[in-house]
Formats: sequence, structure tokens, C-alpha cells
Amino acid sequence: MSFDQITDRRGTHSMKWDMMEERYGVSPQTGLPMWVADMDFKAPDCVAAALRRAVDHGVYGYFGDDTAYRKAICWWMSERHGWQVDPGHIFTTHGLVNAVGLCLHTWTTPGDGVLLFTPVYHAFARTIEGAGRMVVECPLVQRDGRYEMDFDVADAAVTDRTRMVILCSPHNPGGRVWSQAELLALAEFCARHDLLLVSDEIHHDLVMPGHRHIPMPLAAPDCLSRLVMLTSASKTFNIAGTHCGNVILPDAQLRAQFARTMVGLGISPNSFGLHAVTAAYSPEGADWVDALCAYLDGNRREFDAGINAIPGLRSMGLESTYLAWVDFAGTGMDRADFTRRVEQDAQIAVNHGPTFGAGGESFLRFNLGAPRCVIKDALTRMQRAFEDLQ
Repeated sequence: MSFDQITDRRGTHSMKWDMMEERYGVSPQTGLPMWVADMDFKAPDCVAAALRRAVDHGVYGYFGDDTAYRKAICWWMSERHGWQVDPGHIFTTHGLVNAVGLCLHTWTTPGDGVLLFTPVYHAFARTIEGAGRMVVECPLVQRDGRYEMDFDVADAAVTDRTRMVILCSPHNPGGRVWSQAELLALAEFCARHDLLLVSDEIHHDLVMPGHRHIPMPLAAPDCLSRLVMLTSASKTFNIAGTHCGNVILPDAQLRAQFARTMVGLGISPNSFGLHAVTAAYSPEGADWVDALCAYLDGNRREFDAGINAIPGLRSMGLESTYLAWVDFAGTGMDRADFTRRVEQDAQIAVNHGPTFGAGGESFLRFNLGAPRCVIKDALTRMQRAFEDLQ
């Protein structure tokens, strides 16, 4: 397909398009949705064909024999990431936010602390707090315009009730691809404090040229006894609506504990999600992802050049994801002022920085997963909204 193709998503029950006026006061008729992290690209033809076959069959009963599905996951992780996964280590959940909730239910109790390196994906804190657990914020530090973890700060943040760390790898919203040294240091930190490490690697396929994602089991193989891996095809192939994610557990004891949770809560996957993932994790899907990443890299370069040309604005260098993290601190404006300019003057719906936790106060997050003409339109709108600075 051509990623330049416009697909009208208005009136299709799209959260990104059909909810932005209610949330942000930005009309889908005149505004641009750059908030919810799904893309405005159609999924690859192999996925559409698999779902069409399932629909055309006409009988939508319980799904059985997921051998092909598990085999596809293992093939993908081996081919794309050099990670050998045992098919028996895979559990399927209703997406990765659901997986986080199941992890909290399995390995923590109300009042326990869960450490987050903030700013970070906002659903983590929402799910932790909704489960009656405590968010322990450990702010990331900026060095040379990119985020790094500060383990001296993290050591000080741990309390006797801290039980778990949730890592976003690659990082959302900062776009960092963590190095092997950083991942190893995190594993050592978790061992030092006897913490379970939940590594959410949902963006692992969407990496910009010149960068390489390292799965946590490969970066720190000695941490497997305390490691919970979260993966999904949803961000990669734009199939988040299938709500299909994976919890992969190399450790037998953790597998037994999580299996009890799955049985106790009656968790079983949606058959359409399994069909979609099986088709996506294929050579055809791999070719599509390669083309997608090249296109997203072009969007990134276009967006960064335009945003960084506006005095006082800085787009953090994007190493992965399609989510640009823009700092408005240099404008000297308060948050209400620069947010008003983006949402009311430019008519662009974006995610607000503070929802990602400590360190996000001067930021807004922009979704670049759209045709190039949308990115150019957004830049024109931004330049007009901040023309008094230029």
C-alpha cells in the first residue's frame, strides 16, 4: 500500500478521530488528531485477507489449536529480534494494558509500590492506581537532549513496599532505544532490591535507522527469574483494536503463578486477534514493517525540521516509535498558553505532558503515524500559531 493514502476514519467509532472534540474541543471536520497512539494507515493486506477469510466463514465459535499463532510469534521474535522464544512460555491477554493489570494482580498486593521511570506511558500509572497500588516515580534525566535512567535516584526512591518496576522499552514518549549497558544496569538494580521487572516492549519493531532494539532477555540473561516480557503486534501493524497482547515468561515459577491468574479471571483471547497476529508475523508482514519504518523516519525528519525551526520549541530526537515529544519550555510560556495555541489556534489534538508523570510538565506528545501531507499541514498550523516567536 501507499502510506500517503488518506483513509477517512471519521464516524467509524475511532477514538482518535471521533472522541477528540469531546476531549480537546478540536473538531474532526477541521482539526488534526495527533493524540491516541494508533496510526492512520491501513493494516497490511495479509492481515486484512486473514480477517476476511474468518468473516466469510460465517461461524465465530471458540478458537482452538493456537499452534500456528504461537509459531508465528516465535518466528517473528527470532527473525526480527534474534530472540528465541519457547511457544510454551506465551500467554495471550486483551492487549498490554490488560497485561499490566494482570501482572499487578499476580505479583503485588494493594498498597505495594510500582516504580516507573517518568515521564512514561500514562496508562501505567492509571492502571497501578486503579488497582490500589502506589506509583513510585523516578524521573528520567536529560543528557544531550535524550533521556537516561538515574539509578542513584532510583535507589533512593525504593521503599520496603516497592515490589515491581515497569519499563517502557523502547521508551514512550521520549523515543529512546535503551542500550545494552542501560538495560543491564536496570536488571542489576532490580536484583539489588529484589524487584520484579516488567518490560513492555510494544514498540520494539518501530525503530529508526541507525538504532537497534535489544530484548531484555538478550541484554540481561541473568535476570530471567524476575523478568516478565510484554509484547504485541498491535502498534507494529496498527491493529490495536484487536486487543491482543502477549505475556512471555521464561521462568517456570512465574509462569505457574501467572497461569493461575489467567484461569482465575477467565482470560481467553479473541479469535480475530489471533488470526490477525498469525498473518502479520510473516514475511509479507515483515516487508510491510520495513516500508513503514522508512516512511515514519521521513515523517520524523519532516516534523523535527519544522518544529525545531520555531524558536523555543524542541522535538526530542526520536530513536523509536512514531510519537514525537516536543518541549515548549524555551518559549517561556506557561502550559495553559502553549497548549491553547496548539489546540485552539492550530486545531491539533495532542497528549498533555503531565499525564505522563513527573518531568512531562513542559511537553506535548504528537502522533506522527499519518500520511506525510498531514504532518506538513500540522507544521503549517504550528508555525502560524507561534508566528509571533519567529
